[in-house]
Amino acid sequence: MPIGSATIDTDRSAIAAARALAGQLEARAREGERLRTMPSDLVDQLRDAGMFGLATPRSLGGSELPAAAIVRVVEELCRADGSAGWTVLIGNSTAFLAWLDPSVAASLLDDRPPPISAAVFAPTGQLTQAGDDGFRLTGRWSYSSGSAHADLFIGGGLVMDASAPRMVPGRGPDRRLAVTAAADVTVHDTWDSIGLRGTGSHDVTVEGLSVPVEHTMSPFFEAARHDGPLFRLPFFTLIGVTMAGFALGVARRALDEMVAIATTKVRPPGPDPIGRDGDVQVAIAHAEGALQAARAFVFEALDEMWGAALSGDVPSDDRRARFLLANQHAMRVAVDAITTAIGFGGMAALQPDHPLQRCLRDIHAANQHIYFSQAATKRYAKSRLGIEQETFWF
Repeated sequence: MPIGSATIDTDRSAIAAARALAGQLEARAREGERLRTMPSDLVDQLRDAGMFGLATPRSLGGSELPAAAIVRVVEELCRADGSAGWTVLIGNSTAFLAWLDPSVAASLLDDRPPPISAAVFAPTGQLTQAGDDGFRLTGRWSYSSGSAHADLFIGGGLVMDASAPRMVPGRGPDRRLAVTAAADVTVHDTWDSIGLRGTGSHDVTVEGLSVPVEHTMSPFFEAARHDGPLFRLPFFTLIGVTMAGFALGVARRALDEMVAIATTKVRPPGPDPIGRDGDVQVAIAHAEGALQAARAFVFEALDEMWGAALSGDVPSDDRRARFLLANQHAMRVAVDAITTAIGFGGMAALQPDHPLQRCLRDIHAANQHIYFSQAATKRYAKSRLGIEQETFWF
């Protein structure tokens, strides 16, 4: 077998598995919205297919796929249903266990089926010292996607000295992520959003939970403790890899729906489908060109980073900033493409069970994530202009 062929086969297998599941995800998207979370049997099928372990180290039972394969799998799932794709990409936060000591990470997964994590890295928790080797964790984390079926929760928090955050020289506040078991977390039924409605992104709380020091990590400042090209990508960059397929997949679905509508929908008094209208043709061409160009930019920037990671290096700030820019651009293009598509969908596209309507709601909900924020956009510009900034944010 040629060198690398086994990896290629694994990549193809994961993408094929995503495509095989897409029909069910699409058919049951409305059910997920009604439940406000993914149906449990679909969770089980996705788990069995390895969809929640795409970025998890192989040493921990995951697939540890190449970055481009992760993007393609998430893209396929999001084309079927944005909420399902989002649930999977957030569930892949088990990848963050790569920042723990390998033996500690393995112990957290003992006697578990392939795990699913729910992660919120906003530091809304507090870690207070409890002896030399542990903390007491208290906090509330909003928008914990997939909380109804997670095995592990990963929450951000600040280590406290009395009433103030502990400061680390050269870093600022001692900011960490803490890993806890689902049984130690309270899930509050708070998620009732119009977009990404089927993601179960409820609030979760912990009150005075004992957490060993070794179950905490500082991924914004420290390198992963598992080796391999995927874990040479800094933390925020790895988050970008898991998210990159979302906008591409949801926008692809919207434009496919737009083409289907254009071939059948008749706008009175004319007898012909609206696809015969030159304005519609131009709109389709422009939207397609923009989306395909944005997709090419994402994979080009990703390929540059991946080449560095394969050679044993951490990708440079410039390459990581460019990948961030590509993802930001893809999101803007997706918003525009979906807005164009729904403009030609007519009244049918306004019904809650129409895919175009769901695409519109999901893309605007995802666009609120910090990764796609204006602050993130500025990070690329600052990098390009040589303005000093914290580079762990890209």
